[in-house]
Amino acid sequence: MKKNVLFVAAAILVCMVGCKSKSVEEKLAELNEWNDTLMEQYRTRLVALDGDEDAIEAYTDSIIDVVEDYNLKALKANLDNEVGVAALKNLYGLMDDDELAEYVDKLTAPVHGQDSAFVNGLKVALKAQKATAEGQMFTDFEVDGVKFSDFIGKGKYVLVDFWASWCGPCRGEMPNLRAVYDEFHGDKFDMLSVAVWDKPEDTKKAAEEEGIVWNQIINAQQIPTDLYGIQGIPHIIFFGPDGTILKRGLRGDDIREAVAEALND
Repeated sequence: MKKNVLFVAAAILVCMVGCKSKSVEEKLAELNEWNDTLMEQYRTRLVALDGDEDAIEAYTDSIIDVVEDYNLKALKANLDNEVGVAALKNLYGLMDDDELAEYVDKLTAPVHGQDSAFVNGLKVALKAQKATAEGQMFTDFEVDGVKFSDFIGKGKYVLVDFWASWCGPCRGEMPNLRAVYDEFHGDKFDMLSVAVWDKPEDTKKAAEEEGIVWNQIINAQQIPTDLYGIQGIPHIIFFGPDGTILKRGLRGDDIREAVAEALND
């Protein structure tokens, strides 16, 4: 299936890049149609997989690869027009900070309205990411009387998961997080979940379903994501005992590896 999707993507992209007669409007329509069609196919396939978590994870990974490949090629070929902006909208949550900064700097497309807000928002986020990069001290915030500094910089290593109840990949990381908590929780290590972009009642319900027994900050909304330049969730950050940011963007097996390495030093 992935091969078929890639074949179609390549065929469309050849024309998107090489057909000089096509207008920006036509290329933009092709880009949007391709992405919409793929997402509809993805949703249909998820229903057919009927809750098979391993199959869903494998299929999701394959779709992400296809989306990234197609939209990155479109972005590179259209940095000077709105097709590039549209491709970047489909990509930015899949890029690491350095790659995102590279393409934001290269983008010369004229922007206005929503596109202007999007691009300017990325620039603000990248600035926040630089201020909260690995090696920097944590930035404090407060939600409903609870401070981030109530948990960070108190002499323990702390793994912080920024998540939301509606976010499938966030909930997909929960088994990894529970395993790390069960293995390492103690005098030197703790964990904290920070719910963002979510309704508090949905957060509480999901936290119970996922077996979150570690500390939580609920109803944080955009406060920490703005401060830390977080563009997509889950976003997992590992803090040192003094509050220094040790690792950002941890996922999967890298979570345990980072914690184990720090605690075994």
